[in-house]
Amino acid sequence: MYNQIDSNKRRTWLLIIIFTAVILFIGWFIGYYFNYGYGTLVIAAVFSVVMSLFSYYGGDQVALWSAKAQEIKEEDNTYVYHLVENLCITAGIPLPKIYLMPEQAINAFATGRDPAHASIALTVGAVNKLSKLELEGVIAHELSHIKNYDIRLMTIVIVLVGIISLLANWFLRGSLFGRGRSDNDRGNPALLIIGIILILLSPLVAQLIKLAISRRREYLADASGALLTRYPEGLAGALEKIANDQSVMSSASSATAHLYIANPLKNSRRLFANAFSTHPPVEDRISKLKEMTV
Repeated sequence: MYNQIDSNKRRTWLLIIIFTAVILFIGWFIGYYFNYGYGTLVIAAVFSVVMSLFSYYGGDQVALWSAKAQEIKEEDNTYVYHLVENLCITAGIPLPKIYLMPEQAINAFATGRDPAHASIALTVGAVNKLSKLELEGVIAHELSHIKNYDIRLMTIVIVLVGIISLLANWFLRGSLFGRGRSDNDRGNPALLIIGIILILLSPLVAQLIKLAISRRREYLADASGALLTRYPEGLAGALEKIANDQSVMSSASSATAHLYIANPLKNSRRLFANAFSTHPPVEDRISKLKEMTV
């Protein structure tokens, strides 16, 4: 388990470094091509951060509202409340707000910018269809997202994606209006061609890196959750039931799908679905969990 956790953390930060390198290259190339210096890069960074502030501070409530989640207290459902409470004590984090979603599909998600401002939501189907050990595995996975500050990390990633998209868009608009260097001042033609191709591909590359980071954090939450319960088979069993569950979540959307423990959109059979999915294949996650030892 510790090896899985360390590996996933290293790979996450390697992807962040690659992300940053792509942004710096695009910023340098645009400054070179248009003689702008680094002003464009700074403006794009500020604009993307401002756009992300609402998502960071208010996105959790939007996600809960869209899922039709209802907050519960101890007297409303002592079984779920005590499972979450006991795991929070074990994890050493504050008790998050607990919500139930009126869906028969087996799923769950956590949201909130830090452990002090966090919420966990479970579907009614998860509570009714999973055994106690399986439900503990699901809850531990979601609490691990909170403890690992995954929401904060993904907010940073979204800012980086926004910067790349803005820079690529500004480059294309500037090129269409002929604001680049003159033909006599463009230097190495090969460098220009390579730079232009990379900028054109950069939004797609940014999305793929974002998805890779999201999948890596799912693996990390699986390993951290298994470490929390000391029973990887619990979460593995829950994922098997999720994979075989035919219920469809009516409230899920592409905007919130990345929050859930498993993709709620049931599109895994589509061509290239795994490459553009926010979640790793369930079968792969189950296999890794079954290989873990305490």
